[in-house]
Amino acid sequence: MVDPTQSALPQSSRPRAGLSRRELLTRAGTAAAALAAAPVAHAFDGVTHLAATRAVPRQAGPNDRIVVGLIGCNGMGSVNMKNLMRFGDVEVAALCDVDDDRIPGDFNEVKAKYGRDPKVYRDYRDMLERKDIDAVIIGTPDHWHALQLIHSCQAGKDSYCEKPISYSITEAQAMVRAQQRYNRVVQVGTWQRSTPEFCDAIALIRAGKLGRITTCRAWITDGTRIGRGKPSSAPKNLDYDRWIGPAAMVPYQSNKVHWNWRWVLNTGGGLSTDWGVHMMDIALLGMSKGQDLVMPRRVSAVGGNFAFPDDDRDAWDTIEAVYEFPDPGFVMHWSVGRGYPGRANHGTEFISEDGRTLRVWRGGWQILGPDGKELPKESLGQAADHGRNFLDCIKTRERPRADLASVAQTTMVCLMSNCALDAGGTVEWDAARNDLKGRTGRDSRFYRREYRRPYELPKV
Repeated sequence: MVDPTQSALPQSSRPRAGLSRRELLTRAGTAAAALAAAPVAHAFDGVTHLAATRAVPRQAGPNDRIVVGLIGCNGMGSVNMKNLMRFGDVEVAALCDVDDDRIPGDFNEVKAKYGRDPKVYRDYRDMLERKDIDAVIIGTPDHWHALQLIHSCQAGKDSYCEKPISYSITEAQAMVRAQQRYNRVVQVGTWQRSTPEFCDAIALIRAGKLGRITTCRAWITDGTRIGRGKPSSAPKNLDYDRWIGPAAMVPYQSNKVHWNWRWVLNTGGGLSTDWGVHMMDIALLGMSKGQDLVMPRRVSAVGGNFAFPDDDRDAWDTIEAVYEFPDPGFVMHWSVGRGYPGRANHGTEFISEDGRTLRVWRGGWQILGPDGKELPKESLGQAADHGRNFLDCIKTRERPRADLASVAQTTMVCLMSNCALDAGGTVEWDAARNDLKGRTGRDSRFYRREYRRPYELPKV
């Protein structure tokens, strides 16, 4: 059988009301006692305090219960929390959200499960200060992932982070450095890496059953309208300033926040990142030997808002991107559109030199001959429970199936198409430097975005 995926908290970006001197000294003293590394000075809100360069986490043993906190309620964070709550060695102890109205559902789920109230937070960094929490779930919008993941690593917490891991390429790079420096287990929510149809497809391609692959295709249907809205005052239940966080401050608009932030380029990257990290991820895994993924030489993309020009969304509704890979040599097509007759509304295909096609989507996969007739297939992959894999890796310190460093590669591949669209041309990738080559694409917000003050991407 083949496993398709294998071969102290700094506060520099912490905007909040000024703490009392007593509270500040108490927190600094607690952190200094709890963390083994030599302290360094960090400043926030004009006050300097002590923080540690390396946290010493409580290590969960094989028979220990894993205590979890959720950052970002009601959406995918809630889905991930409920998935982990199925296991007897998990206890959810804390919830955090900047919108009070999104907390009650998860609060009641936790209370019903464990018979006690979870602690509720507005500021995730207060949750991270708790010594009893082993791991956190990060289920917030994309523009928050980098700060929350890096701060969690620095606090000595393992993380289950929603995809895409970052808003920009430079954020992805910083997140990987933090994971490696602080030796954290990070599972990303690209759960297709653990389901039978995708595991079988990847394993079959890796085993060479289709021969040499010359072309990959990945696609997603995007028919989403968010409608027209008007700026207004944010509701009292939502701390909109915290919700915007490091993104550019823009007036509150009800149709641009929860869920719809995906189609607003200030907070999301459109479906190239939201779904590209699922569908292109499968192509990259199939063409790689393990979790260290093949990376393209150059990427070209065209697109625009052609289907819904009268809508408030500004993420491209139509995209055609072409990726050229040098080793092994093949081409990958990425499409965002509205219809794919004869195919599911999402999927990944591998096309061999002799014209056979392996097509996989959520719920099924098939092999087609050059004439379009279905051919026999065999099961070679090893499926797993994505959440259970995360919990097991917390205890063993092994690399999870969707390890951050690997999914960072997929995320950067997805972001390259956004950079190419912003640049109006072709971007090139320097594999040796793990970065864009030259200047083209570097002016894109999806390469590096300017954080809104006082937020700052930590230097790891």
